[in-house]
Amino acid sequence: MSLTIKSTIRLASGHSIPIIGFGVGYGYGGAFVDPKTATKPCVLEAFKVGYRYIDTAQVYSNEAEVGQAFRASGLDREEAFLSTKIYSASHGYDTTLDAVDSSLTRMGLEYVDLFLIHDACSGTARRLATYKALLHCRDQGKIKSVGVSNYGVKHLEEIKKAGYEMPVVNQIELHPLCQQKDIMSYCRDNSIVIQAYCPMMRGRMNHPVILSVANEYQKDPAQIVLRWSVQRGFIPLPRSSKFERIWSNAQIFDFELSKDDMDRLDALDRGKAGSISWNPVDVD
Repeated sequence: MSLTIKSTIRLASGHSIPIIGFGVGYGYGGAFVDPKTATKPCVLEAFKVGYRYIDTAQVYSNEAEVGQAFRASGLDREEAFLSTKIYSASHGYDTTLDAVDSSLTRMGLEYVDLFLIHDACSGTARRLATYKALLHCRDQGKIKSVGVSNYGVKHLEEIKKAGYEMPVVNQIELHPLCQQKDIMSYCRDNSIVIQAYCPMMRGRMNHPVILSVANEYQKDPAQIVLRWSVQRGFIPLPRSSKFERIWSNAQIFDFELSKDDMDRLDALDRGKAGSISWNPVDVD
């Protein structure tokens, strides 16, 4: 079956997640865009294009606007996949319980489809307490699935050693120049779906190989790296405040990269040296 923007992947939790999402981390990396004014119109445009997965976070300060856009879209709740994240400053068991309720209130939702730990920067005790609290909220029906972001192998092993079930996703910086193969391999061995943030390298796609492949397929560089991500089995989370880019970034399902071209893009990997974002996967 050919892939479309509404194709999904089955998570270990039993729920399905779209194979591409729309990110709304405006103001974090690249040119600043006011999340209070950009989010609602951009999310509504993304819904028009066909996106059904919207990825926000408490630290983005636009959960309320994501909820407003969803309600204005006219979509049924089951048609949209909405996720958010808790930042390390709020980690801890009781603070996480409060944070989940606060996110639901801001978004105007009874539940979120996915709740992530945004980063592992709070230390072992607090991040495990946070994870335990998210599992509790899931059992209460406030969250459908629990995941993590910016987690390295040691942080994922920490969850396993504590006796908790593994997260269903790990959202990390991932693009041809920064492939984080040790984390990628671990996640695949443990049925953790990999989400790719900064999949378009914040516009730094002028590498000769990327440009050559784009010319070969008569696509723009963003479409090439997003298609690479999808074919590698990742869930890319492109973001843009420009309507024309929101549309063009979704036009990646009418072509397929050959094995040779996938190999050419794979060969661009520089490990963490290719990172262009925060990427705190090595924190203690």
